[in-house]
Amino acid sequence: MPGISSGSLSDIVFMLLFFFMVTTQLRSTEDLVIVKLPEASEVIKLERKDLASYINVGPPVKNMQAKFGTEARIQLNDSFKSVNDIRDFIAAERDAMSEGDRQFMTTVIKADQDVRMGIITDIKQELRRCSALKIMYQSRRATED
Repeated sequence: MPGISSGSLSDIVFMLLFFFMVTTQLRSTEDLVIVKLPEASEVIKLERKDLASYINVGPPVKNMQAKFGTEARIQLNDSFKSVNDIRDFIAAERDAMSEGDRQFMTTVIKADQDVRMGIITDIKQELRRCSALKIMYQSRRATED
């Protein structure tokens, strides 16, 4: 009885691995704040989402309100931070990118529609200080619910 040829086994495994790598979208952070996005009249789509760094602003989710209260908080990656931590966050995000991609880095502010404008202004001022001048605001389209 002839043995089973395993010559094509590595090709099949590689094709399956490649398929799952292409079709799987990894979530890098978990939302710790509630964000009800305001409506937008003009929408611009990001060209490369891998070059975007997200700053979420809003009240903590229900199960964290006992610990952090109901006031708006700034979320950078998976933790709550202050405005002073934004400079370190942007520096770390830039260091994780290749030298050629750093000029295309976009900071996306995803803020709840009821957040005070003072917090957003403080975030924008800190982004200016660390030369992160390409800023976008994430919102929902007027037709979305």
